[in-house]
Amino acid sequence: MASVTSLSDSVQQQLASALSATLPEAAGADPLLRRSDRADYQANGILALAKKAKANPRELATQVVSQVATGAVIQDIEVSGPGFLNITVSDRAITDNLAARYADETGRLGVPYAAHPGTTVIDYAQPNVAKEMHVGHLRSAVIGDSVVQLLEFTGETVVRRHHIGDWGTQFGMLIQYLDEHPHELDHKTSAEDTAASGEEAMSNLDRLYKTARKLFDSDEEFKTRARRRVVDLQAGDPHTLAVWQKFVDESKIYFFSVFEKLDMEVRDPDIVGESGYNDMLAETCRLLEESGVAVRSEGALCVFFDDILGPEGNPVPLIVQKSDGGYGYAATDLSAIRDRVFNLKASTLLYVVDARQALHFRMVFETARRAGWLNDDVTAVQLAFGTVLGKDGKPFKTRAGETVKLQDLLDEAVDRATAVVRDKAEKVGLTEQEIEENGRYVGIGAVKYADLSTSAVRDYKFDLDQMVSLNGDTSVYLQYAYARIQSILRKAGEARPAAHPELALAPAERALGLHLDQFAETVLEVAASYEPHKLAAYLYQLASHLTTFYDQCPVLKAESPAQIENRLFLVDLTARTLHRGMSLLGIRTPDKL
Repeated sequence: MASVTSLSDSVQQQLASALSATLPEAAGADPLLRRSDRADYQANGILALAKKAKANPRELATQVVSQVATGAVIQDIEVSGPGFLNITVSDRAITDNLAARYADETGRLGVPYAAHPGTTVIDYAQPNVAKEMHVGHLRSAVIGDSVVQLLEFTGETVVRRHHIGDWGTQFGMLIQYLDEHPHELDHKTSAEDTAASGEEAMSNLDRLYKTARKLFDSDEEFKTRARRRVVDLQAGDPHTLAVWQKFVDESKIYFFSVFEKLDMEVRDPDIVGESGYNDMLAETCRLLEESGVAVRSEGALCVFFDDILGPEGNPVPLIVQKSDGGYGYAATDLSAIRDRVFNLKASTLLYVVDARQALHFRMVFETARRAGWLNDDVTAVQLAFGTVLGKDGKPFKTRAGETVKLQDLLDEAVDRATAVVRDKAEKVGLTEQEIEENGRYVGIGAVKYADLSTSAVRDYKFDLDQMVSLNGDTSVYLQYAYARIQSILRKAGEARPAAHPELALAPAERALGLHLDQFAETVLEVAASYEPHKLAAYLYQLASHLTTFYDQCPVLKAESPAQIENRLFLVDLTARTLHRGMSLLGIRTPDKL
């Protein structure tokens, strides 16, 4: 089915035609239309145009109004103040528009695809091998997954990449330590393919890693042996590689179990860690050095920038290759850019990475631009995110001062949410299985929504009491709104949702209808700017409009059978919009709560 033209677009087009008829040099000018408290829409663009044309803005506005044909869409248009236009659309236009969205059998609710879709490679959810995932890993995964859903929905070709930490000094250290202390490798570490054994194996590896790290930092001789082992790993020594592969495989079982808890799909072929670019590193360095983008400085291969200086005023370079011949993160990240641009044919590279790495990525992207790998046709963007804070406003830690394990946090969220669901379960007749399932959806939804409803660049406080609250801007409030509509639809008996464009709409119906009409432009805008928090805000406003509608407009006790059908149609479209919007945030909407 073709996409549905939104009411705001229809009004915009009519105003644009009236503008160019009144003032031919204004052809193509933006009438600056927005939703308004005074009418359905207000257009503010005439003030600037009048200034340019040296005309009286109020007179120009009056001329424009005389060119607008009222009727099918625009019911009323008037000049206000110094030259604003207040526009009211007809009730019929609202209902017709929503009926077209409701009739869209593709489930897209009339949302068009983006005008110029391309290929985006998105780098997100990047845990480290042999280390447990902590609360710091939450945001990249949750934000990245939502952006994937949004981009795919708008027609973008999306290639997912999980750039896991699976290479480098720490593996030499870990493998060397295990070789010297074989009895410390608990037999449970050979994980069977279950989540429980994945978590067990991981906490074992994590413990070993911490012990090896302590020794590495305190014993120079062990440090030397561990570094030699890194060289063996990089050279492909069979025994060293085999132990390394075991670590990677066991870590993946654990990663999959955590991502499953997060209700996120992570596929094995999309996991291309640091090791995946090993074969490209030497060539990356050669290309940078030969083109003069990188230069040797004190034995290391460096890229310098005029505007990046250290505290002493000395230039801070990006080190691509160390003086001992080893490669740092920069070499891997630059090789990944080459792979994503030339092999995966990306038009956009999107990195969902902690804001604290902004300087590193700025240097990496600038280096890739100088090398010609990024240009006007291929852009790289860091979608930087802030820190997860505790209730005290400091980075989230356990009482013992350790970072909080992600799986513990998710388990606690589900436990809290299950208690909230159980509290209301009898009233709606939920089975024990439904209570547990909904507890998962509500708990994980609460964690995701708290993250996604905050602008990514801002820090946010992790407060489970607040997150699973039924009041305020929470995921549970939206899930309850959806479940409440399903309950009404179940109780409707013979009455079926159907649009009745001939009916006059109450103010709360109009407000709900006009907000539903904005779903399409919100989704396209949010996908283009990578800002899921704006979709969360839209959905919260939708649920708020729905609450007002319930208070003012009885659905099943409406005045006539036609009005019952029309209101059922309105709430059903609201439910579909909530369901679609929440799924784009990666959150489920249970039918009963």
